[in-house]
Amino acid sequence: MYIVLGLLIIAVGAFCQSSSYVPIRRIKKWSWESFWLVQAVFAYVLFPLLGAWLTAPAGSSLAQLYSAHPHESLSAMGLGMLWGIGGLTFGLSMRYLGVALGQSLALGTCAGLGTLLGPVFTGHFEKLTPAVIIGVVVTLIGIAVIGAAGAMKSKSVSDEEKHEGVADFNFTRGIAVALLSGFMSACFAIGLEVGAPVVFSGSKPIFATLPATLLVTFGGFLVNAAYCLWQNGKHHTWSDYAQGNVWLNNLLFCALAGVLWYSQFFGLSLGKGFLTSSATLLAFSWCILMALNVTFSNVWGILLKEWRGCNRATIAVLVAGLVILVFSTFLPQLLA
Repeated sequence: MYIVLGLLIIAVGAFCQSSSYVPIRRIKKWSWESFWLVQAVFAYVLFPLLGAWLTAPAGSSLAQLYSAHPHESLSAMGLGMLWGIGGLTFGLSMRYLGVALGQSLALGTCAGLGTLLGPVFTGHFEKLTPAVIIGVVVTLIGIAVIGAAGAMKSKSVSDEEKHEGVADFNFTRGIAVALLSGFMSACFAIGLEVGAPVVFSGSKPIFATLPATLLVTFGGFLVNAAYCLWQNGKHHTWSDYAQGNVWLNNLLFCALAGVLWYSQFFGLSLGKGFLTSSATLLAFSWCILMALNVTFSNVWGILLKEWRGCNRATIAVLVAGLVILVFSTFLPQLLA
């Protein structure tokens, strides 16, 4: 029962994350770099700070916790800066491929590498059981099938239909950006592994990873903020922030996007707290989150008509990829 509850919590977080880029479509008159910076303040700083702060027992502080683990804290933040590069290219992957295909390829790569490299970097090779490795392989197969559907879409849909669903659609550039994003984004999972000792004494398992999550997201924020401010200067878009008539609208939708995005990691922490009886699912939890993110992002892609104009064969391949992803979520537990 606890395992089912843990998986459901992770699934809710994944659904929220997959929905987080929908509010951004309601932002008005701001350039990409302007709205990305503002939503990053909410997603990478404010909400993770609130989540980590809620785990602190009376008389303790996050500053005390981090100063007691300087090596792990700095390492997690450094990995967060690498993840920040993946976060930037993640946004670009959806710009060129759309919500469905962009998230599928980026998160699929992130799922596999994050699950495998985390234990490697921390020396916990015992986590990489045959069941976990097989689960990762099946997840990557599902991602590859979805990628094939994207390639079929690129060939079968007219340029007008491509840009109707995704204004800046560019399959070749999008593939390169999405794969780079997935590789760098895997550093988030590694950061959580490295930051695992950064936890308040006596903290409940459901809150254990939240202080480390803040370290990783803050490192990512530094990179994202620097890039967005540079883009503001390069494109002369400082005036975006002076458009008082859209500030309330844009701030609300950036905040909504931020809390939805952060929900995936809040849900991951809570969900893992209910999976402690299964070492296999704990080791595979990152891959579960990413696979569900991909599944729900493609549901949004269908709703947003990003696959409009595709033939039945393309849709059949897409559905097959999604079925494989859902199956991969439960496979390690079946093999354990």
